Amino acid sequence: MKLKVDFWSIKKRKKQPKGLTVTLVTNWLIKPFTMYAIALFFFKVVFKNFIADDLATEYLAGAILLGAAPCTAMVFVWSYLTKGNPVYTLVQVAVNDLFILVAFTPIVALLLGVSNVPVPYDTLFLSLFLFVILPFGGAYITRKHIIRTKGMEYFEKSFLPKFSNITITGLLLTLVIIFSFQGEIILNNPLHILLIAIPLTIQTVMIFAFAYYWAKAWKLPHDIAAPAGMIGASNFFELAVAVAISLFGLNSGATLATVVGVLVEVPVMLMLVKYANATKHKFLVIENWECRIKNITTRLHRIKRQLYSFL
Repeated sequence: MKLKVDFWSIKKRKKQPKGLTVTLVTNWLIKPFTMYAIALFFFKVVFKNFIADDLATEYLAGAILLGAAPCTAMVFVWSYLTKGNPVYTLVQVAVNDLFILVAFTPIVALLLGVSNVPVPYDTLFLSLFLFVILPFGGAYITRKHIIRTKGMEYFEKSFLPKFSNITITGLLLTLVIIFSFQGEIILNNPLHILLIAIPLTIQTVMIFAFAYYWAKAWKLPHDIAAPAGMIGASNFFELAVAVAISLFGLNSGATLATVVGVLVEVPVMLMLVKYANATKHKFLVIENWECRIKNITTRLHRIKRQLYSFL
């Protein structure tokens, strides 16, 4: 999926910044901190009689990792399902990829520190290198090489479809490996799985609503508002799970929380896709009224010119 990201596409949309503003503010100024606040409230207050304090802290750490890692690859799927603007989706992903490189580590370190969780900075930076910088760099070099040697048409019509199958297979294999190690823990702790899922679901829906209706208030078209909401609501769960395992261990509460995030994401995101498609007409109403007002204004100007010419 990273091969689809064209960082030069950012320049093509710099004159239309509203969609990117919604994405960046939602993902980096709102989402990590609301995730922290919601998870803290539920794990430490609402569920304190059901979850031991140390384990609640581990669950909180996993939620922080999910909140600090906005979706990148999967947003292409959600955007496609909501008929999102493919160019804007690509730009949103490219911008978020760049921000992950510089913002993920300090945000995670800050929120884990506030939660009194020891932060092994060397492991955190190593995880960022292995799971973010290395894949981005490899995808960028591969993309440039293929386009330079065989052209854009071959890259888009031949190479990407073949590589997408490999990517999907790798993603499914990753999920199988994760659940094979966590399966017993999940089956033995159904109550905790439910308790973890509640704040994660609330966060997902809330962030989608924030970005989606902000875009609506700004009178952005639906094909930009929908992917803007989706990229904020969805999580880069591969990164979150990998960092959780690196920092806290495979059998930790933090890793379990990120795995629950994987379980929750697909059904909740499909529900949000359905909602976005069902409310598309509300954006069309705005666009139609804007067209009507523009037409009326144009006619008034014509009448005004005719009156001046007559006089």
